[in-house]
Amino acid sequence: MASKHFQPAAIKPKVGRAWQLYLMVLPAVVYFILFHYKPMYGIVLAFKKYKAALGIMGSPWVGMRNFTRLFSSYWFPVIIGNTLTLSVLGLVLGFPLPILLALSLNEVKNSAYRKLVQTVTYAPHFISMVVMCGIVRLFLSPEYGIVNAAIRALGGTPIFFMQKGNLFKWIYFISGIWQNAGWNSVIYFAALSAVDPLLLEAAQIDGANRLQRILHVNLPTILPTVVILLIMNCGSLLSVGYEKVFLLQTDANISSSEVISTYVYKYGLVNNDYGFSTAVGLFNSVVNSILLILVNTVARRIGETSLW
Repeated sequence: MASKHFQPAAIKPKVGRAWQLYLMVLPAVVYFILFHYKPMYGIVLAFKKYKAALGIMGSPWVGMRNFTRLFSSYWFPVIIGNTLTLSVLGLVLGFPLPILLALSLNEVKNSAYRKLVQTVTYAPHFISMVVMCGIVRLFLSPEYGIVNAAIRALGGTPIFFMQKGNLFKWIYFISGIWQNAGWNSVIYFAALSAVDPLLLEAAQIDGANRLQRILHVNLPTILPTVVILLIMNCGSLLSVGYEKVFLLQTDANISSSEVISTYVYKYGLVNNDYGFSTAVGLFNSVVNSILLILVNTVARRIGETSLW
């Protein structure tokens, strides 16, 4: 029975005929082996007290001590809460906006106006993160910021935005929408190109208005793309970027802005405590992996679209 289903001799001619394709894939395979799989042995640092003189394998084992230190830390519930707040806010409020932008601009008939809006919304994505955070700080400055200038013009009192912890998440979220919404809509524009014009024409003949055509023709077409991107976003729920948070962070808002990535940098890398920083990173990766598997399973059971 085994010989009927598995014939190694039959595989060789197939590989020989497609050797060019395997050669094209080889650089990508080598890249992932060298830069993604080989470094994974460094995970053992999470269970060691790393000493550079002894190396990774020569450093003493400490078991779960690094994880115990993380879970018992005063900052653990703070960084988890802040990370989840920023991620969920971006997922619930920020995820639908590129979809709405793509659907809206897809209905614009004036191509020159559509290209202008696309260019204006895409452009902030290419601004350096350092420059973008500098612009945000400049706009929100209590002395010469444009936002506080408008508040003063309306008779209000200038607000020290960067010193108020309760405003940090909204500053982070709104600036993120400004920078990334246009760029994130690109993939939805590409998906909308697959909409069959005959379906739109048939719906229009049947009396469907513009909103009904969007809801019943355009949106179902891009729904698989939406689901895939939603699964991938849920799989990185605890992976809030380090740069932006760190650049917008101040001593006054640190209790609302400290997240996992900045915590790893300050308490792990700056203090050369690589074992502890690895433990925090491993915890982050495990939680993200579990979330990815759960969301993918739910998506597969509810609909027909999933990553695997």
